[in-house]
Amino acid sequence: MNLAVLGFGNVARALARLLHQQRGAHPFRINAIHTRHGTACNVSGLSTDPEFGPPAASLEEVLERAKAQVLVELTTLNPENGEPALTHIPTALRRGLHVVTANKGPVACAYHGLRDEARRHNVRFLHEAVTMDGTPVYNMVRQCLPAATVTGFAGALNSTTKVILEAMARGHSFEEGIAQARALGVAEGDPWFDIEGWDSACKAAALANVWMDARTTPAQVDRKGIRQLTPEKLAEAAAKGKRIVLVSRARRTAQGVKLRVRAEVLDRDDVLASMHGTSNLLVLETDLMGQFGVFTLNPGPEQTAYGVFADLMEIARNS
Repeated sequence: MNLAVLGFGNVARALARLLHQQRGAHPFRINAIHTRHGTACNVSGLSTDPEFGPPAASLEEVLERAKAQVLVELTTLNPENGEPALTHIPTALRRGLHVVTANKGPVACAYHGLRDEARRHNVRFLHEAVTMDGTPVYNMVRQCLPAATVTGFAGALNSTTKVILEAMARGHSFEEGIAQARALGVAEGDPWFDIEGWDSACKAAALANVWMDARTTPAQVDRKGIRQLTPEKLAEAAAKGKRIVLVSRARRTAQGVKLRVRAEVLDRDDVLASMHGTSNLLVLETDLMGQFGVFTLNPGPEQTAYGVFADLMEIARNS
């Protein structure tokens, strides 16, 4: 199966290595990689460290040169409007290509339109890796909860804020906490969308759109980040046996699905306070199964790449 990949950051590189390792059993082939800075293309398949030439003039050119059957969209998150992925994905769907993405923006900003576009063209739009790296949360609900309805969820889903808040709880400054998150590789050079709650809002909107038919966007999430917190506030909470965690919540009400992101003061034995460092936790509420949760321990790009790989495997099984 021929793939065209957009973006070549840590996740795309991990995916290239994973596909190379699995090439005997699962013959996916990356024929093109396109970034803002250059394009690599070879219809016989690219190496894990390809040589890039000048950037192609358009996505259509990349897809045509690659003879692609699947677009793997791994560009950088834009939490406000989902671009450029929201232009890339419909372009591929209209050409009859399946699309897999690890980018939260499209699912958080325009899930239903993309899903319907894929259905019109009899292709798949899959996104397992957008919320909890490779943890199969979307596949779990789709495949393992027959007849059940998700009525709400709560999650500690942002690694950067966990690292920052834990650092401040040990007496470090906000800036020192950011530096520690950068050293772990979980924070960008400008981590504003983690600190201001945008990343958590994107994840909440994506989950609610897919599971609860929310038809919302990150901008509609009741959002407040962690900028107002200080080491003193963290120490005060700790002295009372509490822990402060940035939590994404959703609940179904008579007025529709309500979403919010807040730094919450939790009891230390609250399950949402149990994750540390880069580990993440999500608790679902359902009508038939009740409450249950999933977690991921210290994930990295390899786990996110596996989520993309799992989607590719689903496409291959059903093609």
